[in-house]
Amino acid sequence: MILGIDLGTSMVKATAFDLAGRCLGSASRRTVMNHLGEGRVEQDYELLVGQVGEVVREVVAETGLPQVIGITGQSDGLWLVDETGHATGPAVSWLDDRGNPYLQGWIDSGAFEAVFRRNGNAIFPGSHAPLLAAMAAADPAALARAHTATYLKDAILQRLTGVRVTDASDTSLPFLDTTTRDYDPEIFRLLGLEAQRRLLAPVVPPRTYPMTAAGAALTGLPEGTPVHAGPFDLPACAIGGGVRDVGDGLIIVGTTLACEVLVDRVRTDGPPVGMTLCLPEEGRWIRAMPATVGTASLDWILGIIGAKASDVDRLLTQSRPGANGATALPYFSATGERAPFVDVNARGLLSGLNTSTTPADLVRAVCESVAYAARHCMEAAGLTGRLFVCGGGSNSALWSQMIADVLQIPLHISPRPEVGARGAAMTAMRAQGIAFDARAWTRPEGVIAPNPAMAAHYEAGFARYRDTLAAVRPLWHRP
Repeated sequence: MILGIDLGTSMVKATAFDLAGRCLGSASRRTVMNHLGEGRVEQDYELLVGQVGEVVREVVAETGLPQVIGITGQSDGLWLVDETGHATGPAVSWLDDRGNPYLQGWIDSGAFEAVFRRNGNAIFPGSHAPLLAAMAAADPAALARAHTATYLKDAILQRLTGVRVTDASDTSLPFLDTTTRDYDPEIFRLLGLEAQRRLLAPVVPPRTYPMTAAGAALTGLPEGTPVHAGPFDLPACAIGGGVRDVGDGLIIVGTTLACEVLVDRVRTDGPPVGMTLCLPEEGRWIRAMPATVGTASLDWILGIIGAKASDVDRLLTQSRPGANGATALPYFSATGERAPFVDVNARGLLSGLNTSTTPADLVRAVCESVAYAARHCMEAAGLTGRLFVCGGGSNSALWSQMIADVLQIPLHISPRPEVGARGAAMTAMRAQGIAFDARAWTRPEGVIAPNPAMAAHYEAGFARYRDTLAAVRPLWHRP
């Protein structure tokens, strides 16, 4: 048995697979996000550690002991820990916006673009650099108490194995030279964060580490069980979702609408936007456009009308394409938008409403706007091959069909469940030297063909979406 752990933004999950890639069992716990007001979002790391122990014990009781464990999860945020990997204070989520003014300052000064020209990564407010800058200004004692400013999957690795390391996927943004896979001192200088360099763990190639007695006590597994951490969830989903050839892409319809394409070179020309994320394999990167407009935008409108995610397909049948004139821009995150453009002031919009507009129209308008954002992102990422889809939002058959119709590209349904945990398990097996059939592990469950009859309708809708975006962007920066 191979165990994959996925430390998501909303859920902590452990999934067991056999050597052929079949799911043997899964367990999950919902995470607790502490919304403190004024755009501040934190998490209790020690609570998450306990949840990891719970889901591992639950799965192992059903499936037996693993040969190796692979860990993936949410990236970014700021996870401050001491020498033993215990939290020195609340973790700052990647959804937190306290880094907004620092990012805007780097945009205004030119440092933001200068970093992109070095490594192909556009900084966003919830990433390490702005959060470190905000913490250094507001609470320098918190940084002084910490031994490491880490990422969640790496923090869990340290608790299980005692090892303080990170991988090239998480560190790609913002401090890494993505060609040499080591930290770039010039980026620290450009951002004025040289003093914070001491907090970052060393970047190491993929390998496994033996579980310690402390890890065994937490999980109920034997000491010495090999554990691997990385890549984080975006590259892990690409691996587990079937992205194999240069030009292939994946849409993750999750909290983040992550649109990504496999590339074989780092490009630093063009608009400074998106991420260039190192894969475990040398010479391969994911060109990612992780928009903040995924299921979080849909959940927001569902909350407004008093509906649930299970109601989405029913509501979509009650509103025709075009939502009876209602349209949306789905930029409802407090941190603004990060792909396929960067703007900390980006805000959502509902328009075309009248007294005949129904709750179903509002849901369809938001779903269509997210589909348009997916097309916008995939065009920016450079898709040329097959396109896969995964994530909780893809469980909606009608929303998935809408995305295929907007893009007019077949959507290959990535193997379910738990595509991220599947990618983490595959990477851990490679690091441990366990042979397996990657094609069998990632065989699509089906294909959603686009409806040619909808092409003209959604082409016009996408043009309106782009025109509306161009019109409102200047308004975001007016008092």
